[in-house]
Amino acid sequence: MTTATHSDAKTDSNLVSIVFAAFLGLSVLFIAGFASSATLHDTAHDMRHAIGFACH
Repeated sequence: MTTATHSDAKTDSNLVSIVFAAFLGLSVLFIAGFASSATLHDTAHDMRHAIGFACH
Protein backbone atom coordinates (compact mmCIF):
# COMPACT_ATOMS: atom_id res chain seq x y z
CA MET A 1 0.00 0.00 0.00
CA THR A 2 1.35 3.42 -0.88
CA THR A 3 0.51 6.68 0.78
CA ALA A 4 0.65 10.08 -0.83
CA THR A 5 1.89 13.10 1.01
CA HIS A 6 0.48 16.51 0.23
CA SER A 7 2.47 19.69 0.53
CA ASP A 8 0.81 22.98 1.33
CA ALA A 9 3.77 24.97 0.00
CA LYS A 10 2.09 25.68 -3.34
CA THR A 11 -1.12 26.75 -1.65
CA ASP A 12 0.80 29.11 0.62
CA SER A 13 2.68 30.52 -2.37
CA ASN A 14 -0.57 31.16 -4.24
CA LEU A 15 -2.08 32.88 -1.23
CA VAL A 16 0.95 35.15 -0.83
CA SER A 17 0.76 36.03 -4.54
CA ILE A 18 -2.93 36.87 -4.33
CA VAL A 19 -2.50 39.01 -1.22
CA PHE A 20 0.47 40.85 -2.73
CA ALA A 21 -1.39 41.51 -6.01
CA ALA A 22 -4.43 42.81 -4.12
CA PHE A 23 -2.27 45.06 -1.95
CA LEU A 24 -0.40 46.42 -4.97
CA GLY A 25 -3.62 47.05 -6.89
CA LEU A 26 -5.29 48.82 -3.99
CA SER A 27 -2.16 50.90 -3.42
CA VAL A 28 -2.15 52.05 -7.05
CA LEU A 29 -5.84 52.98 -6.83
CA PHE A 30 -5.29 54.85 -3.58
CA ILE A 31 -2.30 56.79 -4.93
CA ALA A 32 -3.99 57.54 -8.26
CA GLY A 33 -6.98 58.90 -6.38
CA PHE A 34 -4.85 61.80 -5.13
CA ALA A 35 -3.25 62.61 -8.50
CA SER A 36 -4.67 65.19 -10.86
CA SER A 37 -6.20 64.01 -14.11
CA ALA A 38 -3.44 65.73 -16.12
CA THR A 39 -0.80 63.79 -14.20
CA LEU A 40 -2.60 60.50 -14.79
CA HIS A 41 -2.97 61.29 -18.50
CA ASP A 42 0.71 62.18 -18.87
CA THR A 43 1.75 59.03 -17.04
CA ALA A 44 -0.44 56.82 -19.22
CA HIS A 45 0.84 58.60 -22.33
CA ASP A 46 4.47 58.09 -21.33
CA MET A 47 3.86 54.41 -20.54
CA ARG A 48 2.32 53.84 -23.97
CA HIS A 49 5.46 55.25 -25.56
CA ALA A 50 7.70 53.23 -23.22
CA ILE A 51 6.14 49.92 -24.28
CA GLY A 52 6.36 50.89 -27.95
CA PHE A 53 2.67 51.54 -28.57
CA ALA A 54 2.41 54.68 -30.68
CA CYS A 55 -0.57 56.79 -29.75
CA HIS A 56 -0.22 59.62 -32.27
